[in-house]
Amino acid sequence: MSDDVWTVGRLLTWTTEWLAGRESESPRLDAEVLLAHVRGCQRIELYTAFDTPVDDAQRALFRELVKRRGEGEPVAYLVGSREFFSLSFAVNHSVLVPRPETEGIVVRAIDLCRGMSAPKIVDVGTGSGAIAITLAKQLPLATFTATDRSADAMSVARANAERHGVSNRIEFIECDLLDDPRAIGPWDMIVSNPPYVREDEFDALPKDVRLHEPRGALVSGPTGVEMIVRLARAAAEQLVPGGWLIMEVGPARAAEAAILAQAGLEPKPTINDLAGLPRIVQARRM
Repeated sequence: MSDDVWTVGRLLTWTTEWLAGRESESPRLDAEVLLAHVRGCQRIELYTAFDTPVDDAQRALFRELVKRRGEGEPVAYLVGSREFFSLSFAVNHSVLVPRPETEGIVVRAIDLCRGMSAPKIVDVGTGSGAIAITLAKQLPLATFTATDRSADAMSVARANAERHGVSNRIEFIECDLLDDPRAIGPWDMIVSNPPYVREDEFDALPKDVRLHEPRGALVSGPTGVEMIVRLARAAAEQLVPGGWLIMEVGPARAAEAAILAQAGLEPKPTINDLAGLPRIVQARRM
């Protein structure tokens, strides 16, 4: 085959090398996801099409997406979706990209709900809706509320709930944390991935996060625990006795569990993520 012909395999090899020189942590995966998106196929199908030529229109679209990825734009925004707990969620620049670390909230919540008959659960700062929707799929007897202060984020979450057939089981409320009469509870469980980045940490975040993901969903304030403090205080008032607060936090914030006790909650052991870093903070209302 002529060297002038751009096949699937040739495109993947060239793009992987190019992205590797531009700070991509997973250049081969990025190349495969983008090319599969352009070709309208599953990523695994690329492996049986290495010698297949890619037409001019698809190459032009692929080239534009690769350029944007090289400039730091997250792959999830480029293709419009991200997998979370084996479900596909639509995402855009209004919401954080769902991350594997956040799945720890889902795993812990499912485990705790085994002893509850019909738990009432609220997801605070729902973003794309990934946590609430995944739990709704896994816990058919539970009822859910999801809050977010961003109207654009709520639109994304509602669309994802429709996509996964659980929109009739989740009440979406646009508000800050639980600051709405409809979100007062009482709740058996509060789950959240709140902002926990300090203002002076923002400029040191990876370029794809800093330049493209919503700053308001990342930065809590000068100390990084402002939202955690507010949520802990709300949980102390709005959880049922024995109810659970489950939060994802950054490793640098996980050591500040004393905040939970000061709010009147009983801290429980922090759960590490797959990298061994403290990630999922939990507490009960006494």
